[in-house]
Formats: sequence, structure tokens, C-alpha cells
Amino acid sequence: MLQRGFRSRTGAQRSQEEDTGAGLTKWTSSTEEEPAVSTLRARVTSCATDLWHTYLNWRYAILFYSLLLTLAVAPLRRALGFPASFLELFLAINLLAAVVPIGGRKTRWVLLFFLVVALVGRGGTAWLDLATLGPMSLALWTVVALLAAASALRFALGARAVDREHLYAGLSAYLLAGVFFGVFYWVLERTWSGSFAIPGEGVQSNFSLTGAIYYSFVTLATLGYGDIVPRSEAARGLAIMEAVAGQLYLAVLIARLVSLYISGEGKGNQRDAQDGPDGSAPF
Repeated sequence: MLQRGFRSRTGAQRSQEEDTGAGLTKWTSSTEEEPAVSTLRARVTSCATDLWHTYLNWRYAILFYSLLLTLAVAPLRRALGFPASFLELFLAINLLAAVVPIGGRKTRWVLLFFLVVALVGRGGTAWLDLATLGPMSLALWTVVALLAAASALRFALGARAVDREHLYAGLSAYLLAGVFFGVFYWVLERTWSGSFAIPGEGVQSNFSLTGAIYYSFVTLATLGYGDIVPRSEAARGLAIMEAVAGQLYLAVLIARLVSLYISGEGKGNQRDAQDGPDGSAPF
């Protein structure tokens, strides 16, 4: 019995030692894994931070080229057989690219909130086939886009020197206004049919979203082709406002950029005169 008791105690001690060893092994492996996880997390955070800073340095350039791509997609969509929602997808991407660069955090989050509401509303109305509520969400798109264009213009005019990003901001504001004024014209025609007319097609003209964007840029640049005509008072008022804003925009922006360039050239010439022709002080 003594031997049996001794053996049982020895077995219990051995099992306890094995459990303790297994616990130590698990703790050691977990402590070895923690530095690896921390290193991986630090690398992911560093990469995300670098990508964010790179985006901030090129944010208005990305917005400008996405708007140019949308203008190229608009006439090719029907030729390639894509649905109208394909163009709306590009418009939504442009809206997101326009809201994210806004400097004020509070303003950015407010516009992002309204943008999410507008996108969800547009998707919900398309899914539920609620044709009457669709124009309302697109009108909200236009409001958000024009506020983002105003923010881009403020950024461009607040420059102290002419650089790449401020130029892209000014160009993006112009394109944003042209694209989403077109969206609003289309909403106006969908809400009050007959607001626009295409000569030769009668009252029931086919005023598409692509045609509305085309008419917007014709109005913004004051080309006045006359192939699309505003018929209602609201459409004419919006066309006048866009035409005047387009002319004032170009005049003010070009004057501002030229003055900044001349100011920068004057400071450079003054610095060269102080340094002398060989880079040293003249006296």
C-alpha cells in the first residue's frame, strides 16, 4: 500500500509538472507572438499613414482626373451599352473624392453624413422602384457637390504661392460645378417635365443625364449652341446663374493666379539681386 500511495503521489506530481510545463510553453509562445503581432500592427499603421499623407498631397489631382474620366464615360456609356446607373456610380465616386479633401473636420463629417444619406437614399429608391423620390436624392447630391466645390475654390484662392495642388483645386471646383449643375438640370426636368426642350423633338424630348451635363458645360462656358433650350422660369434662372458664375469664376481665379505668380517672380528677382550673379552678396 505504501508503494501504491507513493506511486500515485509520484504520478500526480508528474502530471502537475507536465501541466505546469505546458502552461509555461503556452505562455512563452504567447509572449513570443506578441512582438510579432505588434510589429505587424505597426507596419500596417505606418503603411496606412503613408498612404493617407500621399493622398492628401495629391487629393485635388485625383479629384480632377476622376472628373475628367466621368466626362469621358458620359458619352461612351450609351455607345458601350451600359445602364444609366453606371454614370451615377462615377458621380458618386466623384462626390466622395470631393468631400474627403475638405480641410475642416467638422464640415467634412457633416458633408459625409449628408453624402451617405443621399447615396443610401438613391440606392433605396432605385431598388424599391420609387421614381418620385429618386430626384430628391440627386438634388441632395448637387447640394453636397456645390459645397465641396466652394471648399475647393476657397483652398485655391487661399494659396500664397502657385503650386500644383492649388491649380488642381481650382480646376476641380470648375468641373464639379459643371457636372452637378447638369445633374440638377436633369432633376428639374424629371420633376417638372417640359423644363427643357430640344428643337425638332417636340415637347416630349429625350433629355438624358448625359445631355443635361452637356447643356451645363455649354452654359458654364457661355457657348450657347441652342440645341437645348430652357423653357421654364426655374430652368432659365439656373442657366443665367450658372453662366454668370462661370464667367466670374474664370476672371477671379485667373487674376488671383497671375497676381500670385507675379508676386513670386518679384520676390525671386529681388532675392537674385541681393545675392549677386554668382550667388554671393554683391557687397
